[in-house]
Amino acid sequence: MRTGKIALAMFGAILGLVAIGLLLGSAGLFWANGTQRSTDGFFTSPTTELATDSYALTSTEIDLGSQPGDWFPSGRLATIRLDATATDALPVFVGIGPDSEVDQYLSGVAHAQVARIDQNTGDVTYDSKQGSVPPAIPTEETFWVASAEGTDPSLTWDLEQGEWTVVIMNSDASPGVTVEAAASARTDLLIPVAIGLSVGGLAFAAIAAVLLVLAIRQPDGAAPTVRAPVGGFGRYPVRVEGQLDPGLSRWQWLVKWFLAIPHFIVLFFLWAAFLILTVVAGFAILFTGRYPKSIFDFNVGVMRWSWRVAYYSYGVLGTDQYPPFTLADTEYPARLDVAYPEQLSRGLVLVKWWLLAIPQYLIVGFFTTGFIGWATQIGDSNPAILRLGGGLIGLLVLVAAIVLLFAGRYPQGLFDVVMGLNRWVYRVWAYAALMRDEYPPFQLDTGGPEPSADPTRGPDRGSGTGSETVRALSDDSHDINQGRSG
Repeated sequence: MRTGKIALAMFGAILGLVAIGLLLGSAGLFWANGTQRSTDGFFTSPTTELATDSYALTSTEIDLGSQPGDWFPSGRLATIRLDATATDALPVFVGIGPDSEVDQYLSGVAHAQVARIDQNTGDVTYDSKQGSVPPAIPTEETFWVASAEGTDPSLTWDLEQGEWTVVIMNSDASPGVTVEAAASARTDLLIPVAIGLSVGGLAFAAIAAVLLVLAIRQPDGAAPTVRAPVGGFGRYPVRVEGQLDPGLSRWQWLVKWFLAIPHFIVLFFLWAAFLILTVVAGFAILFTGRYPKSIFDFNVGVMRWSWRVAYYSYGVLGTDQYPPFTLADTEYPARLDVAYPEQLSRGLVLVKWWLLAIPQYLIVGFFTTGFIGWATQIGDSNPAILRLGGGLIGLLVLVAAIVLLFAGRYPQGLFDVVMGLNRWVYRVWAYAALMRDEYPPFQLDTGGPEPSADPTRGPDRGSGTGSETVRALSDDSHDINQGRSG
Protein backbone atom coordinates (compact mmCIF):
# COMPACT_ATOMS: atom_id res chain seq x y z
CA MET A 1 0.00 0.00 0.00
CA ARG A 2 1.38 3.42 -0.95
CA THR A 3 2.22 6.04 1.68
CA GLY A 4 -0.73 8.18 0.62
CA LYS A 5 -3.19 5.38 1.26
CA ILE A 6 -1.64 4.66 4.66
CA ALA A 7 -2.06 8.35 5.53
CA LEU A 8 -5.71 8.21 4.42
CA ALA A 9 -6.26 5.15 6.61
CA MET A 10 -4.67 6.89 9.60
CA PHE A 11 -6.74 10.06 9.19
CA GLY A 12 -9.84 7.95 8.65
CA ALA A 13 -9.10 6.06 11.86
CA ILE A 14 -8.57 9.31 13.79
CA LEU A 15 -11.89 10.74 12.58
CA GLY A 16 -13.53 7.38 13.27
CA LEU A 17 -12.34 7.48 16.87
CA VAL A 18 -13.64 11.05 17.20
CA ALA A 19 -16.97 9.93 15.77
CA ILE A 20 -17.20 7.03 18.21
CA GLY A 21 -16.42 9.36 21.12
CA LEU A 22 -19.06 11.87 20.05
CA LEU A 23 -21.71 9.20 19.54
CA LEU A 24 -20.93 7.59 22.90
CA GLY A 25 -21.15 11.01 24.55
CA SER A 26 -24.48 11.60 22.85
CA ALA A 27 -25.80 8.24 24.04
CA GLY A 28 -24.63 9.04 27.57
CA LEU A 29 -26.47 12.36 27.56
CA PHE A 30 -29.68 10.77 26.28
CA TRP A 31 -29.38 8.19 29.06
CA ALA A 32 -28.70 10.92 31.64
CA ASN A 33 -31.73 12.85 30.44
CA GLY A 34 -33.91 9.78 30.93
CA THR A 35 -32.46 9.29 34.40
CA GLN A 36 -33.07 12.94 35.23
CA ARG A 37 -36.67 12.79 34.10
CA SER A 38 -37.31 9.57 36.03
CA THR A 39 -36.50 11.29 39.34
CA ASP A 40 -37.47 14.77 40.52
CA GLY A 41 -35.50 16.35 37.71
CA PHE A 42 -32.24 16.69 39.64
CA PHE A 43 -28.99 14.76 39.70
CA THR A 44 -28.06 14.45 43.37
CA SER A 45 -24.65 13.87 44.95
CA PRO A 46 -24.15 11.55 47.94
CA THR A 47 -24.93 13.04 51.34
CA THR A 48 -21.79 14.14 53.22
CA GLU A 49 -21.37 15.14 56.86
CA LEU A 50 -19.73 18.56 57.29
CA ALA A 51 -18.64 19.81 60.70
CA THR A 52 -16.56 22.57 62.25
CA ASP A 53 -16.05 24.01 65.74
CA SER A 54 -15.81 27.50 64.27
CA TYR A 55 -18.57 29.81 63.09
CA ALA A 56 -19.10 28.82 59.46
CA LEU A 57 -18.47 26.33 56.66
CA THR A 58 -17.68 27.77 53.24
CA SER A 59 -16.94 26.46 49.78
CA THR A 60 -13.97 27.43 47.68
CA GLU A 61 -14.54 30.19 45.16
CA ILE A 62 -16.98 29.17 42.40
CA ASP A 63 -16.02 31.08 39.23
CA LEU A 64 -18.83 31.12 36.67
CA GLY A 65 -17.39 33.17 33.80
CA SER A 66 -16.48 36.24 35.80
CA GLN A 67 -13.76 37.50 33.45
CA PRO A 68 -14.69 40.11 30.80
CA GLY A 69 -15.57 38.46 27.55
CA ASP A 70 -16.41 35.09 29.15
CA TRP A 71 -19.56 33.57 27.76
CA PHE A 72 -21.94 32.26 30.37
CA PRO A 73 -25.73 31.93 29.85
CA SER A 74 -26.85 33.25 33.25
CA GLY A 75 -30.00 31.61 34.53
CA ARG A 76 -30.23 29.19 31.61
CA LEU A 77 -27.38 26.75 31.97
CA ALA A 78 -28.56 24.87 35.07
CA THR A 79 -30.39 25.05 38.37
CA ILE A 80 -28.70 23.85 41.53
CA ARG A 81 -30.16 22.79 44.85
CA LEU A 82 -28.37 22.58 48.20
CA ASP A 83 -30.01 20.48 50.93
CA ALA A 84 -28.76 20.54 54.52
CA THR A 85 -29.96 18.75 57.66
CA ALA A 86 -28.89 19.96 61.09
CA THR A 87 -27.65 16.96 63.07
CA ASP A 88 -28.11 18.71 66.44
CA ALA A 89 -31.67 19.98 65.68
CA LEU A 90 -30.51 23.62 65.75
CA PRO A 91 -31.70 25.81 62.84
CA VAL A 92 -29.01 26.34 60.22
CA PHE A 93 -28.58 28.88 57.44
CA VAL A 94 -27.47 28.10 53.87
CA GLY A 95 -26.62 30.99 51.56
CA ILE A 96 -24.87 31.83 48.29
CA GLY A 97 -23.26 35.23 47.93
CA PRO A 98 -20.67 37.09 45.86
CA ASP A 99 -17.20 35.97 46.81
CA SER A 100 -16.03 39.50 47.66
CA GLU A 101 -19.05 40.15 49.90
CA VAL A 102 -18.63 36.83 51.71
CA ASP A 103 -14.92 37.56 52.27
CA GLN A 104 -15.81 40.91 53.80
CA TYR A 105 -18.57 39.36 55.94
CA LEU A 106 -16.26 36.68 57.34
CA SER A 107 -13.19 38.89 57.65
CA GLY A 108 -11.60 38.15 61.02
CA VAL A 109 -14.13 35.37 61.71
CA ALA A 110 -12.90 31.85 62.41
CA HIS A 111 -14.38 29.48 59.83
CA ALA A 112 -13.54 26.33 57.84
CA GLN A 113 -13.32 26.17 54.05
CA VAL A 114 -14.22 22.83 52.47
CA ALA A 115 -11.20 22.17 50.26
CA ARG A 116 -12.01 18.66 49.02
CA ILE A 117 -14.59 15.89 49.39
CA ASP A 118 -13.47 12.37 48.47
CA GLN A 119 -16.34 10.88 46.47
CA ASN A 120 -15.21 7.32 47.22
CA THR A 121 -14.71 7.50 50.98
CA GLY A 122 -16.68 10.63 51.90
CA ASP A 123 -13.65 12.07 53.70
CA VAL A 124 -13.61 15.87 53.87
CA THR A 125 -10.51 18.07 53.82
CA TYR A 126 -10.82 21.49 55.46
CA ASP A 127 -8.75 24.65 55.23
CA SER A 128 -9.09 26.41 58.59
CA LYS A 129 -9.29 30.21 58.63
CA GLN A 130 -8.30 31.79 61.94
CA GLY A 131 -10.11 34.74 63.51
CA SER A 132 -11.46 36.18 66.77
CA VAL A 133 -14.38 38.34 65.63
CA PRO A 134 -17.92 36.90 65.99
CA PRO A 135 -19.98 37.19 62.79
CA ALA A 136 -23.22 39.08 62.33
CA ILE A 137 -26.50 37.18 62.11
CA PRO A 138 -26.47 35.79 58.51
CA THR A 139 -30.20 36.33 57.91
CA GLU A 140 -29.75 40.07 58.49
CA GLU A 141 -27.32 40.42 55.56
CA THR A 142 -28.66 41.57 52.19
CA PHE A 143 -25.94 40.39 49.77
CA TRP A 144 -27.18 36.80 49.48
CA VAL A 145 -28.46 35.89 45.99
CA ALA A 146 -30.18 32.79 47.40
CA SER A 147 -30.64 31.55 50.96
CA ALA A 148 -32.67 29.23 53.17
CA GLU A 149 -32.83 28.43 56.89
CA GLY A 150 -34.33 25.87 59.26
CA THR A 151 -33.52 22.42 60.56
CA ASP A 152 -33.79 21.04 56.96
CA PRO A 153 -33.19 24.02 54.67
CA SER A 154 -33.25 23.56 50.89
CA LEU A 155 -31.80 26.28 48.66
CA THR A 156 -32.54 26.50 44.92
CA TRP A 157 -30.65 28.85 42.59
CA ASP A 158 -30.34 29.40 38.83
CA LEU A 159 -26.66 29.69 37.98
CA GLU A 160 -25.49 33.21 37.17
CA GLN A 161 -22.28 34.70 35.88
CA GLY A 162 -19.85 35.78 38.59
CA GLU A 163 -17.71 34.57 41.49
CA TRP A 164 -19.69 32.94 44.27
CA THR A 165 -19.23 31.25 47.66
CA VAL A 166 -21.57 28.90 49.53
CA VAL A 167 -21.88 29.51 53.29
CA ILE A 168 -23.41 27.23 55.95
CA MET A 169 -23.84 28.60 59.49
CA ASN A 170 -26.05 28.28 62.52
CA SER A 171 -28.95 30.67 62.10
CA ASP A 172 -28.01 32.49 65.30
CA ALA A 173 -24.32 32.74 64.20
CA SER A 174 -23.15 30.58 67.09
CA PRO A 175 -20.00 28.43 66.74
CA GLY A 176 -20.08 24.71 66.16
CA VAL A 177 -21.76 23.81 62.85
CA THR A 178 -22.64 20.19 62.01
CA VAL A 179 -24.83 19.27 59.03
CA GLU A 180 -25.44 16.55 56.49
CA ALA A 181 -25.41 18.19 53.07
CA ALA A 182 -26.06 17.16 49.47
CA ALA A 183 -25.90 19.08 46.20
CA SER A 184 -28.19 18.57 43.20
CA ALA A 185 -28.29 19.97 39.66
CA ARG A 186 -30.79 20.12 36.83
CA THR A 187 -30.41 21.33 33.25
CA ASP A 188 -32.60 21.47 30.16
CA LEU A 189 -29.64 21.45 27.78
CA LEU A 190 -29.01 17.69 27.77
CA ILE A 191 -31.18 16.99 24.73
CA PRO A 192 -29.86 19.89 22.58
CA VAL A 193 -26.24 18.98 23.41
CA ALA A 194 -26.93 15.28 22.78
CA ILE A 195 -28.44 16.08 19.38
CA GLY A 196 -25.43 18.26 18.55
CA LEU A 197 -23.03 15.48 19.48
CA SER A 198 -25.03 13.01 17.39
CA VAL A 199 -24.91 15.26 14.33
CA GLY A 200 -21.19 15.86 14.80
CA GLY A 201 -20.53 12.15 15.34
CA LEU A 202 -22.42 11.16 12.21
CA ALA A 203 -20.60 13.84 10.19
CA PHE A 204 -17.19 12.65 11.37
CA ALA A 205 -18.24 9.05 10.76
CA ALA A 206 -19.21 9.88 7.17
CA ILE A 207 -15.87 11.59 6.52
CA ALA A 208 -14.01 8.71 8.16
CA ALA A 209 -15.89 6.23 5.98
CA VAL A 210 -14.94 8.11 2.81
CA LEU A 211 -11.26 8.23 3.82
CA LEU A 212 -11.19 4.54 4.71
CA VAL A 213 -12.89 3.60 1.45
CA LEU A 214 -10.30 5.62 -0.46
CA ALA A 215 -7.55 3.92 1.55
CA ILE A 216 -8.66 0.38 0.77
CA ARG A 217 -10.00 1.00 -2.74
CA GLN A 218 -8.13 -0.76 -5.54
CA PRO A 219 -7.30 1.49 -8.52
CA ASP A 220 -9.29 0.87 -11.69
CA GLY A 221 -7.58 -1.74 -13.81
CA ALA A 222 -5.26 -2.87 -11.01
CA ALA A 223 -4.38 -6.53 -11.01
CA PRO A 224 -6.05 -8.48 -8.20
CA THR A 225 -3.92 -9.69 -5.32
CA VAL A 226 -2.71 -13.25 -5.97
CA ARG A 227 -2.64 -15.42 -2.88
CA ALA A 228 -1.29 -18.88 -2.35
CA PRO A 229 -3.90 -21.65 -2.24
CA VAL A 230 -5.20 -22.69 1.17
CA GLY A 231 -3.24 -25.93 0.91
CA GLY A 232 0.00 -23.92 1.09
CA PHE A 233 -0.88 -22.53 4.51
CA GLY A 234 -0.27 -25.67 6.52
CA ARG A 235 -2.56 -26.86 9.28
CA TYR A 236 -4.55 -23.61 9.44
CA PRO A 237 -5.22 -21.01 6.73
CA VAL A 238 -3.07 -18.42 8.50
CA ARG A 239 0.62 -18.43 7.66
CA VAL A 240 2.95 -17.03 10.36
CA GLU A 241 6.65 -17.50 9.71
CA GLY A 242 9.93 -16.14 10.99
CA GLN A 243 13.55 -16.60 10.02
CA LEU A 244 15.96 -16.20 12.92
CA ASP A 245 18.89 -13.92 12.14
CA PRO A 246 22.17 -15.74 12.89
CA GLY A 247 24.09 -12.58 13.84
CA LEU A 248 21.80 -10.79 16.28
CA SER A 249 23.32 -7.88 18.20
CA ARG A 250 23.92 -8.51 21.88
CA TRP A 251 22.67 -5.10 22.97
CA GLN A 252 20.33 -3.68 20.33
CA TRP A 253 17.29 -5.23 22.02
CA LEU A 254 17.84 -2.77 24.89
CA VAL A 255 16.84 0.17 22.66
CA LYS A 256 14.34 -1.43 20.29
CA TRP A 257 11.47 -0.04 22.37
CA PHE A 258 12.71 3.42 21.35
CA LEU A 259 13.52 2.55 17.75
CA ALA A 260 10.05 1.07 17.22
CA ILE A 261 8.14 4.13 18.51
CA PRO A 262 7.31 5.41 14.97
CA HIS A 263 5.79 2.02 14.17
CA PHE A 264 3.79 1.99 17.41
CA ILE A 265 2.30 5.40 16.58
CA VAL A 266 1.28 4.37 13.06
CA LEU A 267 -0.06 1.01 14.25
CA PHE A 268 -2.27 2.68 16.86
CA PHE A 269 -4.27 4.34 14.12
CA LEU A 270 -4.09 1.35 11.79
CA TRP A 271 -5.53 -0.85 14.57
CA ALA A 272 -8.34 1.68 15.00
CA ALA A 273 -9.05 1.45 11.26
CA PHE A 274 -8.83 -2.35 11.53
CA LEU A 275 -11.50 -2.36 14.25
CA ILE A 276 -13.86 -0.07 12.36
CA LEU A 277 -13.48 -1.99 9.10
CA THR A 278 -13.97 -5.32 10.88
CA VAL A 279 -17.36 -4.09 12.11
CA VAL A 280 -18.22 -3.07 8.54
CA ALA A 281 -17.06 -6.45 7.27
CA GLY A 282 -19.17 -8.19 9.93
CA PHE A 283 -22.34 -6.59 8.60
CA ALA A 284 -21.30 -7.43 5.05
CA ILE A 285 -20.83 -11.10 6.02
CA LEU A 286 -24.15 -11.12 7.85
CA PHE A 287 -26.05 -9.98 4.74
CA THR A 288 -23.96 -11.40 1.89
CA GLY A 289 -21.88 -14.23 3.35
CA ARG A 290 -18.70 -12.68 1.94
CA TYR A 291 -15.85 -10.68 3.46
CA PRO A 292 -15.26 -7.59 1.24
CA LYS A 293 -11.99 -8.29 -0.57
CA SER A 294 -10.57 -4.77 -0.26
CA ILE A 295 -11.23 -4.67 3.49
CA PHE A 296 -9.77 -8.17 3.86
CA ASP A 297 -6.55 -7.15 2.09
CA PHE A 298 -6.23 -4.03 4.25
CA ASN A 299 -6.80 -5.91 7.51
CA VAL A 300 -4.33 -8.63 6.55
CA GLY A 301 -1.85 -5.84 5.86
CA VAL A 302 -2.36 -4.45 9.36
CA MET A 303 -1.78 -7.92 10.85
CA ARG A 304 1.31 -8.34 8.65
CA TRP A 305 2.71 -4.98 9.78
CA SER A 306 1.97 -5.84 13.41
CA TRP A 307 3.75 -9.19 13.09
CA ARG A 308 6.86 -7.61 11.58
CA VAL A 309 7.07 -5.06 14.40
CA ALA A 310 6.45 -7.75 17.04
CA TYR A 311 9.10 -9.95 15.47
CA TYR A 312 11.61 -7.09 15.45
CA SER A 313 10.78 -5.93 18.98
CA TYR A 314 9.66 -7.75 22.07
CA GLY A 315 7.26 -10.24 20.55
CA VAL A 316 10.21 -12.35 19.36
CA LEU A 317 13.43 -10.28 19.02
CA GLY A 318 14.18 -12.49 16.01
CA THR A 319 15.85 -9.90 13.77
CA ASP A 320 17.72 -6.60 13.85
CA GLN A 321 16.49 -5.65 10.38
CA TYR A 322 14.22 -2.60 10.76
CA PRO A 323 10.60 -3.29 9.66
CA PRO A 324 9.38 -1.53 6.51
CA PHE A 325 6.48 0.93 6.69
CA THR A 326 4.10 -0.95 4.42
CA LEU A 327 1.03 -3.17 4.52
CA ALA A 328 2.29 -5.20 1.58
CA ASP A 329 4.05 -8.55 1.80
CA THR A 330 7.78 -7.87 1.47
CA GLU A 331 11.04 -9.78 1.72
CA TYR A 332 11.42 -9.57 5.49
CA PRO A 333 12.44 -12.25 8.01
CA ALA A 334 8.88 -12.26 9.38
CA ARG A 335 6.02 -13.12 7.00
CA LEU A 336 2.26 -13.38 7.52
CA ASP A 337 -0.68 -14.13 5.26
CA VAL A 338 -4.30 -15.20 5.62
CA ALA A 339 -6.10 -17.22 2.94
CA TYR A 340 -9.09 -15.31 1.56
CA PRO A 341 -12.37 -17.19 2.15
CA GLU A 342 -14.74 -17.26 -0.80
CA GLN A 343 -17.72 -17.83 1.50
CA LEU A 344 -18.32 -17.37 5.25
CA SER A 345 -21.14 -18.46 7.54
CA ARG A 346 -23.67 -15.72 8.21
CA GLY A 347 -24.68 -17.21 11.53
CA LEU A 348 -21.18 -17.70 12.93
CA VAL A 349 -20.39 -14.01 12.53
CA LEU A 350 -22.76 -13.32 15.43
CA VAL A 351 -21.10 -15.66 17.94
CA LYS A 352 -17.59 -16.72 16.95
CA TRP A 353 -15.79 -13.49 17.87
CA TRP A 354 -17.02 -13.56 21.47
CA LEU A 355 -18.80 -16.74 22.59
CA LEU A 356 -16.96 -19.41 20.61
CA ALA A 357 -13.58 -17.71 21.03
CA ILE A 358 -13.73 -17.47 24.84
CA PRO A 359 -11.57 -20.59 25.43
CA GLN A 360 -9.03 -19.25 22.95
CA TYR A 361 -9.05 -15.83 24.62
CA LEU A 362 -8.19 -17.40 27.97
CA ILE A 363 -5.20 -19.20 26.48
CA VAL A 364 -4.01 -16.27 24.36
CA GLY A 365 -4.45 -13.97 27.35
CA PHE A 366 -2.05 -16.15 29.32
CA PHE A 367 0.40 -16.04 26.42
CA THR A 368 0.30 -12.25 26.06
CA THR A 369 -0.89 -10.55 29.26
CA GLY A 370 -0.76 -13.15 32.03
CA PHE A 371 0.95 -12.24 35.29
CA ILE A 372 2.38 -13.76 38.43
CA GLY A 373 1.16 -11.96 41.55
CA TRP A 374 0.97 -12.27 45.26
CA ALA A 375 -0.12 -10.07 48.16
CA THR A 376 1.51 -9.30 51.47
CA GLN A 377 -0.19 -7.64 54.40
CA ILE A 378 1.61 -4.50 55.54
CA GLY A 379 0.43 -3.40 58.96
CA ASP A 380 -3.24 -2.55 58.97
CA SER A 381 -3.24 -1.13 55.43
CA ASN A 382 -4.58 -2.77 52.31
CA PRO A 383 -2.60 -5.68 50.82
CA ALA A 384 0.30 -4.62 48.61
CA ILE A 385 0.21 -6.61 45.38
CA LEU A 386 3.34 -7.35 43.37
CA ARG A 387 2.69 -8.32 39.77
CA LEU A 388 5.05 -9.42 37.03
CA GLY A 389 3.26 -8.94 33.71
CA GLY A 390 3.91 -9.53 30.02
CA GLY A 391 2.57 -13.02 29.60
CA LEU A 392 4.40 -16.22 28.73
CA ILE A 393 5.68 -14.79 25.44
CA GLY A 394 7.15 -11.76 27.18
CA LEU A 395 8.80 -13.94 29.83
CA LEU A 396 10.40 -16.27 27.28
CA VAL A 397 11.59 -13.37 25.12
CA LEU A 398 13.15 -11.79 28.22
CA VAL A 399 15.03 -15.02 28.91
CA ALA A 400 16.18 -15.12 25.28
CA ALA A 401 17.32 -11.48 25.50
CA ILE A 402 19.40 -12.16 28.61
CA VAL A 403 21.01 -15.21 26.96
CA LEU A 404 21.66 -13.11 23.85
CA LEU A 405 23.28 -10.38 25.95
CA PHE A 406 25.74 -12.70 27.68
CA ALA A 407 26.15 -15.58 25.23
CA GLY A 408 25.71 -13.74 21.94
CA ARG A 409 23.16 -16.19 20.56
CA TYR A 410 19.39 -16.75 20.57
CA PRO A 411 18.61 -20.32 21.77
CA GLN A 412 17.02 -22.14 18.81
CA GLY A 413 14.70 -24.23 20.97
CA LEU A 414 13.42 -21.13 22.77
CA PHE A 415 12.90 -19.39 19.44
CA ASP A 416 10.82 -22.32 18.17
CA VAL A 417 8.53 -22.18 21.24
CA VAL A 418 8.13 -18.38 21.01
CA MET A 419 7.20 -18.75 17.34
CA GLY A 420 4.60 -21.39 18.21
CA LEU A 421 3.01 -19.16 20.83
CA ASN A 422 2.85 -16.20 18.44
CA ARG A 423 1.45 -18.43 15.70
CA TRP A 424 -1.38 -19.45 18.06
CA VAL A 425 -2.08 -15.78 18.86
CA TYR A 426 -2.34 -14.71 15.22
CA ARG A 427 -4.58 -17.65 14.32
CA VAL A 428 -6.99 -16.59 17.06
CA TRP A 429 -6.74 -12.97 15.92
CA ALA A 430 -7.74 -13.91 12.37
CA TYR A 431 -10.64 -16.04 13.65
CA ALA A 432 -11.91 -13.33 16.01
CA ALA A 433 -11.60 -10.74 13.22
CA LEU A 434 -14.11 -12.81 11.19
CA MET A 435 -11.54 -13.71 8.52
CA ARG A 436 -11.98 -17.47 8.78
CA ASP A 437 -14.68 -19.87 9.96
CA GLU A 438 -12.27 -22.72 10.78
CA TYR A 439 -11.78 -22.93 14.53
CA PRO A 440 -8.14 -22.44 15.56
CA PRO A 441 -6.56 -25.71 16.70
CA PHE A 442 -5.55 -26.20 20.31
CA GLN A 443 -2.07 -27.06 19.14
CA LEU A 444 1.33 -25.48 19.62
CA ASP A 445 2.97 -25.59 16.19
CA THR A 446 6.54 -24.61 16.99
CA GLY A 447 9.37 -23.56 14.71
CA GLY A 448 10.07 -20.69 12.36
CA PRO A 449 8.55 -22.27 9.21
CA GLU A 450 4.81 -22.82 9.00
CA PRO A 451 4.14 -26.52 9.77
CA SER A 452 3.02 -28.65 6.85
CA ALA A 453 -0.61 -29.67 6.53
CA ASP A 454 0.67 -33.22 6.11
CA PRO A 455 1.94 -34.43 9.52
CA THR A 456 4.24 -36.96 7.82
CA ARG A 457 6.20 -34.22 6.05
CA GLY A 458 7.10 -32.05 9.02
CA PRO A 459 7.75 -28.31 8.60
CA ASP A 460 8.08 -26.69 5.21
CA ARG A 461 11.76 -26.80 4.32
CA GLY A 462 11.43 -23.84 2.03
CA SER A 463 11.74 -21.21 4.77
CA GLY A 464 13.17 -20.74 8.22
CA THR A 465 16.49 -21.74 9.74
CA GLY A 466 17.75 -24.18 12.36
CA SER A 467 19.65 -27.41 12.62
CA GLU A 468 18.39 -30.61 11.08
CA THR A 469 18.35 -32.17 14.54
CA VAL A 470 15.93 -29.55 15.82
CA ARG A 471 13.74 -30.03 12.76
CA ALA A 472 13.68 -33.77 13.25
CA LEU A 473 12.68 -33.35 16.88
CA SER A 474 9.98 -30.92 15.71
CA ASP A 475 8.76 -33.56 13.22
CA ASP A 476 8.57 -36.16 15.99
CA SER A 477 6.66 -33.81 18.28
CA HIS A 478 4.13 -33.08 15.51
CA ASP A 479 3.64 -36.81 14.94
CA ILE A 480 3.09 -37.37 18.66
CA ASN A 481 0.61 -34.47 18.84
CA GLN A 482 -1.23 -35.80 15.80
CA GLY A 483 -1.41 -39.26 17.34
CA ARG A 484 -2.81 -37.87 20.58
CA SER A 485 -5.43 -35.82 18.78
CA GLY A 486 -6.43 -39.00 16.90
